[in-house]
Amino acid sequence: MPWNLEWLRTFKAIYEAGTLSAAAQELSVSQPGVSLHLNSLEAFTGYKLFDRSARKMVPTEKGKILYNYILTPLKKLEIGEQHFHKRSKEERATISVGMCFETFQYTLEEHIATLPFNLIIKFGEYPQMHQDLDNGLLDLIITPQKGQQQNLQYQPFSKERIVLIAGNKTETAQLEDLLEKGKMKEAIRFLKQQLWYSTAADMEHLKNFWARHFGEHPDFSPNFIVPNISSIIRCLSDGKGFSIVPDFLCTEAIADGKIKVAWEGTNPLENTLYFGTRKKTMYQKEIGQLEQLLKEKWDVKAEE
Repeated sequence: MPWNLEWLRTFKAIYEAGTLSAAAQELSVSQPGVSLHLNSLEAFTGYKLFDRSARKMVPTEKGKILYNYILTPLKKLEIGEQHFHKRSKEERATISVGMCFETFQYTLEEHIATLPFNLIIKFGEYPQMHQDLDNGLLDLIITPQKGQQQNLQYQPFSKERIVLIAGNKTETAQLEDLLEKGKMKEAIRFLKQQLWYSTAADMEHLKNFWARHFGEHPDFSPNFIVPNISSIIRCLSDGKGFSIVPDFLCTEAIADGKIKVAWEGTNPLENTLYFGTRKKTMYQKEIGQLEQLLKEKWDVKAEE
C-alpha cells in the first residue's frame, strides 16, 4: 500500500511548526488527527521520525532526511493547489474566543452581526480556557489570570474593580457609618446578617474581597446562588440584599439607580484584564479586530 499524501503534509507541518497543536491549527484539523497521521507514517516507514518532548517535536535523523526529500515536491503540489483551487468569495475565517458570559453579554453580543468573520464563543473556567488556547481550541481569551504556558502571550488592556453592591432599597446608612468609623468587626457582624447573592462560579470575588478588606475568610454562605452575575444584578435591582461583583458589569444598573455601590474598600481590589493569544497564529488580523472592538467597548463602559 502506498503512503498517504496527507501523512506527508502533516509530517511537514509538524516539522515546521514544532508542535502537534500548532500543526493542527495550520492544517485546520484536530490534534488527534495530526497524531494519527504521524503514527501511520512512522508505522509505514518503520522509523521514528520525531523525539517527543513536553514542549517540542524534535526531528530524528531519519525525520530530517525524509523532510529534505519531500520538501520540494510538496511545495510544487501546494503551488498547484493554490493555482487550480476554486475559491469562494464568501470564504470566512472562524475565530474561537473564550470569555465569561457577562463579558460577552456586555461587550460583544450586540456587535456579532457586524463581524466580517465567523465567531465561536466558549464560556468556562479560566484554567480550562488557558489550556484550550494552548491546544489550539481557542484563538483568543479574555482573562484576569495569566497562564504559565510558554506558547501563550498576554496583553493587558483594562482593569476591573471588585466592589460591594446593594439593591437600591437596601438600608446601608448603618454600614456606612461603621465603615467610616473603622469599626470593622461591627461592620462584619452587620453584613453577615444581610441577604447575600452569589454565583457558584464567582465565589472567588467574595473570598478575595473579604480577605483583602476584613483580613479573614468569609464564614457564611450566600442566601441565593444564581446562574451568573447578570442574574445577581437583576435580582438586586429595585430590591434588597448585597453581593460582590466587578464594577464594570453593573455600571448601567448603577447609573439607572437600580443598585448602588455600598463600599469599594479602603484599598480597592482590582484585577488586570488581559487578551490571551498564542504567540503564533494565522488569525492575527481577525484577532486584532476583536481586540480593538473590545477595547473601545470597555472604554465606553468606563466613561458611563
